[in-house]
Amino acid sequence: MSKLPPLGAHCSVAGGMPTAIARATSLGCTAAQVFVKNASQWRGRELTAEEVAAFRAAHAESAVGPLVAHASYLINLCSADPVLLARSREALADELSRCARLGVGGLVVHPGAHLGAGEEAGVERVAASLDAVLAALPGAPVRVLLENTAGQGSCLGHRLEHLEAIRARVAAPARVGVCLDTCHAFAAGYALHEKAGYEEMWAEFAARIGFAALGGMHLNDSLRPFGSRRDRHAHIGEGEIGLGAFARLLHDPRLAGVPMIIETETGEDLAGHRRDLETLRGLSRPASSRRGGSSSRRSRSPRTSAAGSSRSRPG
Repeated sequence: MSKLPPLGAHCSVAGGMPTAIARATSLGCTAAQVFVKNASQWRGRELTAEEVAAFRAAHAESAVGPLVAHASYLINLCSADPVLLARSREALADELSRCARLGVGGLVVHPGAHLGAGEEAGVERVAASLDAVLAALPGAPVRVLLENTAGQGSCLGHRLEHLEAIRARVAAPARVGVCLDTCHAFAAGYALHEKAGYEEMWAEFAARIGFAALGGMHLNDSLRPFGSRRDRHAHIGEGEIGLGAFARLLHDPRLAGVPMIIETETGEDLAGHRRDLETLRGLSRPASSRRGGSSSRRSRSPRTSAAGSSRSRPG
């Protein structure tokens, strides 16, 4: 059995930040993603010094390695509304500060929606927002990870050139990396489900962005077909991407140290996450020993509800 990259799940912090580490440990995670505040509200509750210390201690004592956080869904770094833009920048700065206190190394954020202003204007505004926030936090040891998107509405990030353009405009590109979501890439038209398409995507990524900037990946299958520009997550092997693509990702030496996080539905008592992680770990075995080989798509199980195959936040 070959060694896997750091592998984990988005874990709930219900009951306090340290509970996320306990959940990740129960799943056998070697990486994890969390929220550092309520993702659907502008303001979050204060993190006490005791909670921060308990979180750091739990992480240090666990087998969980890399930690990333997912930023609030309200943040729009390219909003043309000055009030919303200011609130978005303030919220991003707050989350970066929380990550720094907790020892979380990367904060995943969607670039935002330009809402008709145009892609060029949107890119410029995202870069300006990142510059403003990062300049105000010169010592923050947390990297912003721009997440690629599925291409819904006017959201930026569904093409790698958008992420390239943002990083090219920021004053400190080393502080701005990328998180690549498999469902989003597939929905946006990157044919990672095909061997040739997989190589083409990564060749473009290497040329435009570079693997040093890849701070994390979200491993999600897609309920919607290729190129749909719809962000609807499915359990691993139960969507349109197929197990072959996930096997390639897990065995790709260029990705060996990249934390890979599932964001599928947790299911009752974490059963959904547990099943998906077991599926991914099974892909570390040689293809000849896996049922159906690495290119097969796992048939949908009666256990998979409509909710279990739909997009689950975060994403």
